Amino acid sequence: MFVRPALGLAAGAALLLLTAPAAPAADPSETVTVEPTGTIAADGTVTLSGTYRCLGNTGPAFVSSSVSQAKPDVRQGIGGTSAVCDGQEHRWQNTGKPSDALDAGTASVEAAVMELRPVGGLPLPRFHAVQRQDVTLTRD
Repeated sequence: MFVRPALGLAAGAALLLLTAPAAPAADPSETVTVEPTGTIAADGTVTLSGTYRCLGNTGPAFVSSSVSQAKPDVRQGIGGTSAVCDGQEHRWQNTGKPSDALDAGTASVEAAVMELRPVGGLPLPRFHAVQRQDVTLTRD
């Protein structure tokens, strides 16, 4: 049955994403931005947004985002959005509920445009653009 190998492959790709270094885009026209303000809903759900531009993907591409606040070395994922790498500027918005509650105020956000490029049959991460900056989280 192909389900178990596929799940193992997906888990392996996810581990690569978590451990892969965030490298700057090779092409300066590939960018990702983060809006200076994000929101926290009453239930703790965080919404972050910005823009991106990427070129020439051969595998599925995504805009991922993560946030850290009290512990700078602990980043919490905030959703993911499919990306279209056509050279045009697009908006992205990710929403997620972090496992550790965040407070209104300053937080460090990292956004990345990443594709899972097939290499020898394995989907390996290729970063098109990465941005890390401080934002202000406000209550909805």
